[in-house]
Amino acid sequence: MHTVVVGTSGTTVADVIAVARGNARVELSTEALDALARARETVDALAAKPEPVYGVSTGFGALATRHIGTELRAQLQRNIVRSHAAGMGPRVEREVVRALMFLRLKTVASGHTGVRPQVAQTMADLLNAGITPVVHEYGSLGCSGDLAPLSHCALALMGEGDAEGPDGTVRPAGELLAEHGIAPVELREKEGLALLNGTDGMLGMLVMALADLEKLYKTADVTAALSLEALLGTDKVLRPELHAIRPHPGQGDAAANMLAVLEGSGLVGHFQADEAPRVQDAYSVRCAPQVAGAGRDTMAHARLVAERELAAAVDNPVVLPDGRVESNGNFHGAPVAYVLDFLAVAAADLASIAERRTDRLLDKNRSHGLPPFLADDAGVDSGLMIAQYTQAALVSEMKRLAVPASADSIPSSAMQEDHVSMGWSAARKLRTAIGNLNRVLAVELYAATRAIELRHGLTPAPASRAVIEALRAAGVRGPGPDRFLAPDLEAADVFVRDGGVVAAVEPVTGPLA
Repeated sequence: MHTVVVGTSGTTVADVIAVARGNARVELSTEALDALARARETVDALAAKPEPVYGVSTGFGALATRHIGTELRAQLQRNIVRSHAAGMGPRVEREVVRALMFLRLKTVASGHTGVRPQVAQTMADLLNAGITPVVHEYGSLGCSGDLAPLSHCALALMGEGDAEGPDGTVRPAGELLAEHGIAPVELREKEGLALLNGTDGMLGMLVMALADLEKLYKTADVTAALSLEALLGTDKVLRPELHAIRPHPGQGDAAANMLAVLEGSGLVGHFQADEAPRVQDAYSVRCAPQVAGAGRDTMAHARLVAERELAAAVDNPVVLPDGRVESNGNFHGAPVAYVLDFLAVAAADLASIAERRTDRLLDKNRSHGLPPFLADDAGVDSGLMIAQYTQAALVSEMKRLAVPASADSIPSSAMQEDHVSMGWSAARKLRTAIGNLNRVLAVELYAATRAIELRHGLTPAPASRAVIEALRAAGVRGPGPDRFLAPDLEAADVFVRDGGVVAAVEPVTGPLA
């Protein structure tokens, strides 16, 4: 099994995906263990002094004015975890919790938090044992970190609360730890706070969203090309010289992808006998590279933010290399929240233009010779009429999900935490939006492939044929009389989600950008 080594200098996107989705093992480097020990010495020295230090010998948030004596500090750290594990609502997905735990471990291992090496090792042990704390949908405002979600993870480290075992069964965390020979941690000064105070949940979801969107943007280039082909559109607008004079990198990549898919098509530029030659196609076809390209460039910015955050040590207070322990505001999730919201906007627009192409394929007045709704016997058969309804409902929800969460703030902790990022909420709605985008593209794929097959006597591009053959092999049926449509659409959704579109095309086109 793949092993991810956690050091002091952050982590990578690939490592997050490997741990969250690939169940990679986690190992602490010698460098990280040394840094943990050094930082702990600093915290122990401060704990022995009479002067109050936030998180070490004081209360938290609005209660930071109270000095806590040595006899109550272990209780203080336990209490912050127990009281902050206040999440409600449905369980968060296993991959999100694993990303959350791994990214918190990454920050702990930086040597800037003051957590003891044995606590960090226990965090790694839980991941390696496949023990996943139960984390709930609601409880984070995205400032002072993802407090409630991280608290539920810290609670499991203490052997309390509930967790999912490697077999998928939810049981008391203490039982699961005992079964795997893991001793619950007894938290000391600052450790409870250090386990809760980070942007790890929203960051983990951002990293996974970027991985999903990279695949979906390539898929969208293919489905746009298939729709263009089915509509007998022109590929002249995809020529590189036209995109070079508006040098947005994503736009050039999207156009190049579409052009590669359409290479060798006998449908492109073919006009119906009763139609005048079209000088240009509708915007939803002609401007596909501009919309998909803008989304790609948005992703590039979001990836830059994610990489910076992956290199960060987010905690408050932090242990600095010179031995100082300083309060700060680095836990504020604004940088991550903004790009999460931006990606939701881009995803909604990509879905919107895909739905417009689908609608065009189904409308006999705009489809240039295709049967109404791509039906076998229109009137007796309704064809894909209601598939477009479903697609439209998905797009409409995505537009609602594109309303920024980060533009909101609600004061908390008796006005001590009077401005928050709502980054967790931005991440949660982006995950929903990505699932919807996958379905929207699946419907366009279903319609466009059927439409191409209905262009009798015309030969599609080799890449198009490869997609159609792969889709049919996956159990998604082609043209014919009306049938129970939901299973076909579900199979198309799975095909898109599993990367089937890109996998079918790239052996013909070469790697897509």
